[in-house]
Amino acid sequence: MISKKLQDALNAQINAEMWSAYLYLSMSVEAESKGLKGFGNWFFIQFREEQDHARILMNYLLARGGQVLLAPIAEVRTSWGSQLAHEKKVTAMINNLYDMAVTEKDHATASMLKWFIDEQVEEEESATTIIDSLKLVSGDKMGVFMLDKELATRTYTQAAPL
Repeated sequence: MISKKLQDALNAQINAEMWSAYLYLSMSVEAESKGLKGFGNWFFIQFREEQDHARILMNYLLARGGQVLLAPIAEVRTSWGSQLAHEKKVTAMINNLYDMAVTEKDHATASMLKWFIDEQVEEEESATTIIDSLKLVSGDKMGVFMLDKELATRTYTQAAPL
């Protein structure tokens, strides 16, 4: 059995992952509305990955005899600062969950969360790469066009734990 404290924290993370999915869906729609279908594709794949992350947590809670409580998802803003800032916030949330699992000596939950910690390293690196590329082509419409074409080639791969 998983503790009530960890169950509640994991349910909050499920909600945060679904909110993140919705945020990326909003970003995808916004990019496509501006004719940036490659960026839209990249964000849409992020949307699907965030849904995977929520499902991994749901599966884990159920496997540990916990209860999944799906709370309403907060409204998603339609303008954003930095995708990297969002990913760093998610990283901090995952790290806090891991710390809680370690404090409670719940080795199984800490082990499961290790995958998320590694995933967040990849998420932050990916966001940084795109931001750095956008900085390089700032003001260069052809550069943005080429980056959009590159991002259009990204394909969805289901998260390994699923």
